[in-house]
Amino acid sequence: MDTKITIGKVAAAADVNVETIRFYQRRGLIAEPPKMLGGFRYYDAGTIERVRFIKRAQTLGFSLEEVHGLLALQQTNACKQTHDAAVLKLQLVEERIKDLSRIRKTLKKLVQQCETGPNTVSCPIIESLSHSLDVGSAATDRDSSAAK
Repeated sequence: MDTKITIGKVAAAADVNVETIRFYQRRGLIAEPPKMLGGFRYYDAGTIERVRFIKRAQTLGFSLEEVHGLLALQQTNACKQTHDAAVLKLQLVEERIKDLSRIRKTLKKLVQQCETGPNTVSCPIIESLSHSLDVGSAATDRDSSAAK
């Protein structure tokens, strides 16, 4: 690859926007090379790989703060610490899946009540949101009271 890689070429090769590169520089995730004669900054091929690494880590749910830590671990070859970070992230993902599953179940119940239940004074969805901070328990409460 060309040794004079401009920010636009880095962005295109990593499939990101130029502003993403600049944002990563401001966050300290990638180094900003000095300006050369003519005012251009030239990056090395390693920058493209680093940006790709950052994007892949983000796709897996790692925050930029966590990515910063992973990049530091990458330099030290700390497999155990990286493993532990991935295990923690997996636990968080599993918890989020449970939350989303609960939300999905509740929304399905509310939509079903709207579609099949007798129309009362107000919409079951609006009523549920108005009377409870915990939408999941509101749908459950409505189901149990309707069964009585």
